[in-house]
Formats: sequence, C-alpha cells, structure tokens
Amino acid sequence: MIAVIQRVSQASVTIDGVVKGQIEQGFMVLLGVTHTDTEEDVTWLSRKIVGMRVFNDEADKMNLDLAAINGNILLISQFTLHASTKKGNRPSFIEAARPEVAIPLYEAMIAQLSADLSKPIQTGTFGADMKVALLNDGPVTIIIDTKNRI
Repeated sequence: MIAVIQRVSQASVTIDGVVKGQIEQGFMVLLGVTHTDTEEDVTWLSRKIVGMRVFNDEADKMNLDLAAINGNILLISQFTLHASTKKGNRPSFIEAARPEVAIPLYEAMIAQLSADLSKPIQTGTFGADMKVALLNDGPVTIIIDTKNRI
C-alpha cells in the first residue's frame, strides 16, 4: 500500500456535483492498493497515519498527532499511485490491485482508521470520478509505502 498524506486546513471530495466528504484540519490521504497487500498492511499503515506527529505544538514544532488537535481524515482511493513510468510516456497500472482485492482492503482501511482515530472518517467512493479540493497546510506531504518499512 502506498499512502500520500497531506496535512490540510481543509479538504473535500465531490462526486457528480455533490460533496461526498469534507474535513477541516487533519489529513487528506490518497491510498493506493497493490495485489500483494494484506490486512496486516492496513493495520500497520493506519497506526502510522494516526500516530504521525506533524502538527505544531505551542513551541511551533511539529510534535502533535491527530488526536492532540482533534483532527480528521479524508481518505481517497487512488490506483494511480502504483503507476509504472519506466517505459514510454503512458503509465502502466499493472501493479494496482483489481477491485476484488482493492475494495475489501480500502473498506478495511476505513474501518481501521476510524477505530484508531476513535471517530468516523470521511471518504470518497472507490472507483468514482472524484474532484478533490484541499488546502495543504505547510505544505506538509508525506509518502508511506508499506513495502518499505525498514
């Protein structure tokens, strides 16, 4: 799994002109699932995201996590994170998981993030044409790949 985590002041996702999910301060997370990902990847990545200390404390140091600021999460599925650009100019998405693998893991991530954060999270819709808007705060953008834990 690959997650692109952006610290935001606000973020939203709109589908067919209707706002599906929106948050104020917190993380907008783009999630890419590959065919070798497992529930163990979900658990590890969720804890990593929720525990990420990148919000400023009273000394203006990035030292606080989501719970400390009562932050929220907007989770968006994005298969293009597994694009291979090695050959030519047209990316290959062969490493992105097929829906029968990706959807259950995406849904597991929603449940795990909600449990780890102790409140519901906001989401897009898997496979939908989504319009994502965000105000990146910092900017702070962090990429985590569960295949590169060490």
